Amino acid sequence: MRYFSTRGQTEPVAFQDAVLMGLASDGGLLIPESIPQVGDKLGAWAGLSFPDLAFEVLSPYVGDIPEADLRRLINAAYATFDSEAVVPLHPLKDLYVQELWHGPTLAFKDVALQLLGQLFEYILEARGEHLNILGATSGDTGSAAIAGARGRNNIDIFIMFPEGKTSPIQELQMTTVADENVHALAIDGTFDDCQAILKSIFRDLPFKARWHLGAVNSVNWARVLAQVVYYFHAYYAAGQKPLAFSVPTGNFGDIFAGWLAAKMGLPITQLILATNENDILSVFFNTGRYARGEVKFTISPSMDIQVASNFERFLFYRLGENAEALRGAMESFAETGAFQLDDGAPIDDLICAQAVGREETLATITAVHEEEGYLLDPHTAVGVAAGRALRKGDEPLVCLATAHPAKFPEAVNGAVGAPVATHPRVEGLAGLPKRSTPLPASEDAVKAFIEAHGRS
Repeated sequence: MRYFSTRGQTEPVAFQDAVLMGLASDGGLLIPESIPQVGDKLGAWAGLSFPDLAFEVLSPYVGDIPEADLRRLINAAYATFDSEAVVPLHPLKDLYVQELWHGPTLAFKDVALQLLGQLFEYILEARGEHLNILGATSGDTGSAAIAGARGRNNIDIFIMFPEGKTSPIQELQMTTVADENVHALAIDGTFDDCQAILKSIFRDLPFKARWHLGAVNSVNWARVLAQVVYYFHAYYAAGQKPLAFSVPTGNFGDIFAGWLAAKMGLPITQLILATNENDILSVFFNTGRYARGEVKFTISPSMDIQVASNFERFLFYRLGENAEALRGAMESFAETGAFQLDDGAPIDDLICAQAVGREETLATITAVHEEEGYLLDPHTAVGVAAGRALRKGDEPLVCLATAHPAKFPEAVNGAVGAPVATHPRVEGLAGLPKRSTPLPASEDAVKAFIEAHGRS
């Protein structure tokens, strides 16, 4: 399998090169030359463990890693999870919650980033190379990326986060890691500022080449690919029935993975895109207008995003795989902050969307706890509320649970009225020394820090 850019101006690359490249050199996102069709294999995959299922789903996309090595990397990645099922389904009275938070940092990002850390190390050791990873986070990506890269000899990792705008637990998970190859950068701005700096630095091709920069954000294709697996796992755990999914959404990577799973042949009847008050994506899927607004800071901070980095992948397919049309749309967005999709066709046959506000989020946490004794974090509560509002048919509904409630104790405990949002890993962060570097929201400042602390 080879990968090319949504913008059509980068030479196709193999899987390992795609992993290291991250963002395409023309500023686009890497996508596969074709989407493998696996519908006729679904019966044969029944009963597989999560690692074995991951091997089957990932294999058609890889091609340049021997099967035995790929199995070993996958097994090592998911051995770090505290559930044998890795991503178990929890039944509520009217839906399933798929718990994606059983990894080291209690967030769904671990599913992809534990594997990405293994892939990075494998490829770099084989090539005798070093990588400086640059990432931007609204909360969970940073801590999960650090957990996947910490202590690896051939990697330095630089994570930008908006100072004071992640949850206190998320910040502690990034800033209390003592490994020398970890650099937490507290940016004086928003997540969108961090993401803009990241993309601009990656477009500086001489700088990217000199410092061997790699990406862990969901612009990295391997992250999206790893997330596809749990949609397949949910299908088997729910009894091999067609499913609807509700997906708390910020950067669009998680729901794009579901869209890709459906295109591969998984029987998904509906993808419900759930946003908080930062509703750029829900507005688009309801009106066709994609317009940047001011970031609103909410109780679900990992979704406090206006510019969704993975949206370009979906838009490429929506525009008929026309790289020129895609470039035009993204140039318009860069220049004016908006574009309108007005070709008269439905936005998408699978995806529908709804924004959920603070009060409805808290009410959902309260109600689910009172009625069923189950705790939702604020992001998952957004997904449950939107899923209940938009589900259409009788198919089972699966809501992706993106974080453990203990990562957001203020909101969860406030909604429940008791100090119930706890976890030993979170409690273990108390009192640890913190280490981060404050920087302005400046590309030059971040570049200077990489030059001072990176290894070329």
